[in-house]
Amino acid sequence: MQHQQARFLLVGEGNFSFSVHLYKERGCDTHIIATCYGSEESISEQAFTKSNVQFLRDKGAEVYFSVNCTKLKEYFLPARRSFDRIYFNFPHCGKKAGIKKNRELLAKFFCSCADVLAGKGDVHVALCKGQGGTPGDQPVREWHNSWQVVEMAAEAGFILSGIEPFGIRDVGGYKCTGYRNQDKSFCIEGAVNHIFTRSVPFLHSQPLICKLELEGEFVSCQIPQMFLDKINRNFLGINSKHPVRTINEKLIDGLGRSFAVRKANSSFPLVFKDPAASSSDTFWMIPVAKSLPEINSATSKNDPGTDQDLSWTLGKYYLRPSLLVFLHSIVKQRDFSPQSLLALSGLAFKKCKISVQVPPIFHEALFICALKEDGEDVQLLMESLVGTLNSLLPSSDVKLASLNQEPESSEQKTCLPSPELFLLNPKYAVTVSCRGFDSGPKEFCVGTISTVQWQPPSIRQNTACVSLNLDLLAMCACGISDWRMLWTPDERFASQFSGGRLGLFQSFSLHPPTYVHDISFWLPEAETFREDQLHAIARRASLDTVTSVRLLDCFRRPGAVPATSLCYRLTYQSCDKALSRPQAAAMQMELRKNCSVASGWWLGRGARRRTWQGRLCGRSSRREEGGVWNV
Repeated sequence: MQHQQARFLLVGEGNFSFSVHLYKERGCDTHIIATCYGSEESISEQAFTKSNVQFLRDKGAEVYFSVNCTKLKEYFLPARRSFDRIYFNFPHCGKKAGIKKNRELLAKFFCSCADVLAGKGDVHVALCKGQGGTPGDQPVREWHNSWQVVEMAAEAGFILSGIEPFGIRDVGGYKCTGYRNQDKSFCIEGAVNHIFTRSVPFLHSQPLICKLELEGEFVSCQIPQMFLDKINRNFLGINSKHPVRTINEKLIDGLGRSFAVRKANSSFPLVFKDPAASSSDTFWMIPVAKSLPEINSATSKNDPGTDQDLSWTLGKYYLRPSLLVFLHSIVKQRDFSPQSLLALSGLAFKKCKISVQVPPIFHEALFICALKEDGEDVQLLMESLVGTLNSLLPSSDVKLASLNQEPESSEQKTCLPSPELFLLNPKYAVTVSCRGFDSGPKEFCVGTISTVQWQPPSIRQNTACVSLNLDLLAMCACGISDWRMLWTPDERFASQFSGGRLGLFQSFSLHPPTYVHDISFWLPEAETFREDQLHAIARRASLDTVTSVRLLDCFRRPGAVPATSLCYRLTYQSCDKALSRPQAAAMQMELRKNCSVASGWWLGRGARRRTWQGRLCGRSSRREEGGVWNV
């Protein structure tokens, strides 16, 4: 089979010395297409440039002149546009062009690259010291004084995947020219080469309606939009190489050295009905409707707004917060032999505020065993669990923190569908202190060890339960600081864990841009504001790109018609996709619309105020006489 040459496109070449270096370095493995913005006549008197052009043409490379790098598709036929790599060394608009014009040049260049780059190709942009505006520059310029290369690339769907020094000693024969449009060199000491790759796109999912049989009734449930791209990923499936499955299998193997572990084959519904739950704040409550009995359990995509046969209501149906809600039915249907563990795993949902380290959806592993009266099984289970986790997390500290055995809070009680059957008493919290993060050690509570006291007491049977968050364990094992990365569809994530390997994750999106927006709104005096409602709206409107929601200030207006105004600051950032400034602005406008329509909050003047990159941290511009500010 004939080996296919890689096709490298070079734009903005001056004297073509870099193209010559690249040919000599790559040899016959690469076909080089070198282009220049100037005309061929303009270099006719430059002997060095002419010799380089002749060398390239003699070696079979293509050389073109008068090529505008912002309109690349106009110069190449569709069949010849699939370049494996595009180089642009030290781009500049020429003469005394300001930073803004050079940013515009970069933005147009990246958009042009998107038209001609191969799917897995990359773009190399070399910039002088400090121009890029990333931590890869030393020293780092102020953001407004940089070319903001990552943000310019994001507008065309590119992410920064690599940074390396551009050393003149490593590029033999290269001579930089073009200072103020002259055949004159400029300083490239400390220059940086930025490597960009394509990002996976943002997906706007359609509403998902799950039809299933629940407690003898056929119901239709609408899955919250924020979970639509995650609900059917099957990371725990037998063919999966995802780290959460690897962690789960290694836990089973480790505990299997002390216990006879049996995997539960039964599947449990994602939703459950809890007549005892009194508040929708505890779980993700979902719209449900009774359906016809002949409907089979299935998943289909429909728009609830156009389904005339369904009457949607907010009933006491919830996405399961833990597999523990099915504990009674699990234990009731099985016999437990001495020193045996029942292992089951699946998705769970946690209603929480936005944080990159607190996942609202995660994979839970549950291990259940019957206890002897002397309590030896609990001690053996604890020792086996700690030993297994320490082998999985060699760079972390695993501890069991004893919990006070106090009566359960109302929140704990609503975690179980039938509190009259048993009481769940968490005895230990399983904590992991990870040292693999850039910002220092992080401590996670990854699970609990509990005992179940069956009611009525005449049953005389206690059961121990270990509940573990597999996603947090995977983050600790692989040094992943953002839970969203576990759910990325980008194959570059999965490729790092092929064959069930666990190792430190190398991010393929470096220094993603951050955008900061403020929103303020008025609340009627009688209204009870729930901050978690704002967080839920932000998740939905931003496609999980909001990383924090922080209260800036609170203004209370006294008088005959009292009211309260709140101002929040939202930070937008994507860990795996190219998030551009216009996209973040559009998401903020969607958030404003959803807040106004869904919640009835009246958006104030300060709601339109926004800042970029977190460089401006002033307060909202709202002013009122005689009011009270709280920060």
